[in-house]
Amino acid sequence: MSDPILLTEYDGAVLVVTLNRPEQLNALTSELVHALTETWTAAADPSVRAVVVTGAGRGFCAGADLRSPRVDAGPQGLRHTYNPHILGLTGLEKLVIAAVNGPAAGAGLALAFGADVRIAAPAAKFVPAFSRIGLVPDSGATYLIPRLIGYSRSVEWLTTGRAVDAAEALQWGLVNEVVDLPRLLPRAMELAHQLAAVPGMAAGLTKRALTQTSRRLLLEQLELEAELQELAVHAPGRAEARARTVERIATGKETS
Repeated sequence: MSDPILLTEYDGAVLVVTLNRPEQLNALTSELVHALTETWTAAADPSVRAVVVTGAGRGFCAGADLRSPRVDAGPQGLRHTYNPHILGLTGLEKLVIAAVNGPAAGAGLALAFGADVRIAAPAAKFVPAFSRIGLVPDSGATYLIPRLIGYSRSVEWLTTGRAVDAAEALQWGLVNEVVDLPRLLPRAMELAHQLAAVPGMAAGLTKRALTQTSRRLLLEQLELEAELQELAVHAPGRAEARARTVERIATGKETS
């Protein structure tokens, strides 16, 4: 029997979620995205007061698994797979901490930025890989990233797709802390337990107050991403760009 693609563990009131496809840098298949969506639904239970999400092995999440025949990141896949996942994650009224242990690319980037707090290891690398395969950023990336770093830096970063290391991410305000890898999960758990111990509903209601006015905008932006992705998918040269990237992944020359 193969190992589960998503691991969940409860440490008191903290739910620890681990993407578990280490050989693929935890790249997302449709099955894994659906499993994440179900996990966010389960995390809404009042017994869960904080969530930590991380990746197994040396990667956090390398985005959509382009080698998987069942991955669907097209417009309908966004509407029925990725968008419910991001809405479930960002809609949790409890604090979510991403412990970014390695590369976070594409939709994995959006997963990290869908959390409320990010703690990174020095090996963490943030790569908006969408443009490399002729796509527009999706999974809420066009909404989440500008809120952190502003328009000018976002448009340059998302269109060039260059990698940003942990030190630069800290400088930009993309992550809250950078800690050595052995301390990464312990530090994330320490903070999660602090947040879980906030009395009553204060933490969740504070998050609601900070995000409530923008929820409608996120819904609208997710639909816009799907509409634009439909144009990008059928653009000249896009299929060739995707094929080149898949070949680089197969030869170990590409992060995502």
